[in-house]
Amino acid sequence: MLEKVDLNKRIDKKDKKDKKEAKERQEQLSSRLSYLQRVCKEEGIPITILFEGFGASGKGTMINQLIQALDPRGFQVYSIQRPTKEEKQRPYLCRFFSKLPAKGRIAIFDRSWYRRVLNDRIDQIATKEEIECAFDDIVHFEQLLTDDGMVLIKFFLYITKEEQKKRFHKLQARKETRWRVKKRDIRQNQHYEKYLKMNNEMLENTDTQNAPWTIVEAMDFHYAKCKIMKTVVARLEEELLAHKESAKELHHVTRMGNQLETPIVCVNQTELIDDIKTPVLAGIDLTKKLSKEEYKCRIKQLECKLSLLHNEMRSKKVPVILAFEGWDAAGKGGAIKRVTKYLDPRGYKVIPISAPNDVEKAHHYLWRFYQTFPKEGHMAIYDRTWYGRVLVERVEGFCTKAEWKRAYHEINEMEEHLRNFGAEIIKFWMHIDKDEQEKRFLDRQQNPAKSWKITEEDWRNRERWDDYVEAVDEMLVKTSTTYAPWTVIEGNSKRYARVKVLETIIHALEKRLT
Repeated sequence: MLEKVDLNKRIDKKDKKDKKEAKERQEQLSSRLSYLQRVCKEEGIPITILFEGFGASGKGTMINQLIQALDPRGFQVYSIQRPTKEEKQRPYLCRFFSKLPAKGRIAIFDRSWYRRVLNDRIDQIATKEEIECAFDDIVHFEQLLTDDGMVLIKFFLYITKEEQKKRFHKLQARKETRWRVKKRDIRQNQHYEKYLKMNNEMLENTDTQNAPWTIVEAMDFHYAKCKIMKTVVARLEEELLAHKESAKELHHVTRMGNQLETPIVCVNQTELIDDIKTPVLAGIDLTKKLSKEEYKCRIKQLECKLSLLHNEMRSKKVPVILAFEGWDAAGKGGAIKRVTKYLDPRGYKVIPISAPNDVEKAHHYLWRFYQTFPKEGHMAIYDRTWYGRVLVERVEGFCTKAEWKRAYHEINEMEEHLRNFGAEIIKFWMHIDKDEQEKRFLDRQQNPAKSWKITEEDWRNRERWDDYVEAVDEMLVKTSTTYAPWTVIEGNSKRYARVKVLETIIHALEKRLT
């Protein structure tokens, strides 16, 4: 998940206009959060907010900023350290049960029950078996809380290795703050990549529909603060509006003859949600390209090398899944054609995915894909995939919001199951910009041999480009896992895209087969 996050997000405090707008926005959010706390108290809704993240990412600072808007009589902050001797003698989650908030109150955790799968793992206090069990325990624990009406908001604060090192040095330079940097902190920075992997695994294993993670790009203090505030406000509004009585209260707020603040719907929901997104596609460089001569030289070599690896893959009985997603006319078919050019046709199958038929609709949406997964030593190449649930079905309204939100976790679990079976999963998003897509559409229309490829539906889908960008961004972040990562292919240049696809497959297979 973390490898897809753009850490360059910030609010420009040097720009007077941006500074003024940010201040006004934060004041509005603080006022809204204060109001929401009162309404949640009246409705008896318990709230738990937890902060995890890298050392020096600002967890304490962000908690301090968040509580400034809250009535101190209604919340409690807990800083979770190593368990005491007595706590060690009891089941792991016992000490957290005792700290859960009563109805109408808020509990804020600086670190939490995730200590077992992070700190304890890093310090080698917990065994491998305990870690595996802890993931299941945590997921079940959070499910228990949310099923009972708890609002659970989870933040992970993310900074780079260089930024962490700089913050540690700043703390060490001052006598007053030197004590805050421990030897384990320095060790964490020295082995940043190792801890990054551990955090990735933690996020992947515990990002669920009922308790999703919000990754906070914490390089910039002001951006991080704003994102956290907006996330909490949006989540509480969503919860309150889900209650019929609360919804009436929010639109016609009257208490003992006195009207309170304006209804919550006055907040610009579109702006609120837009500002807490984690964009991925916006950072892709689509200017990358190859000359015709360089392409011809490299493509033949790569195709032949892949053919040899395909034979080795078959001899070692390694199943391989290639999943191609992307914009219409982004080059999925062309890339697949180059992948298969020198492969033994007895060892692979190309599976084009279209809209489900009546039989398939009568089953779980993953049912039809389970019928097509490759056996040992074979390769399945998908032209579109199970990700239709969180792309076209989400955008076009072919499934409910609850269904596509649940699908991220379901898909991750399915791919993990495939990986445990021994499959190598390689996923591509073929990316082009809107202008390039229009150019290719027009070329198809004017070419009799390709006109069948373009339909009215293709043109209609372009009108919802921004909706699809939002869906793709979320898909890439939430389903790029250590066992099935996404590779975004810069596809404005077909030559560059085809070479990168082949290189990615070859690299993955070489790593797996050696």
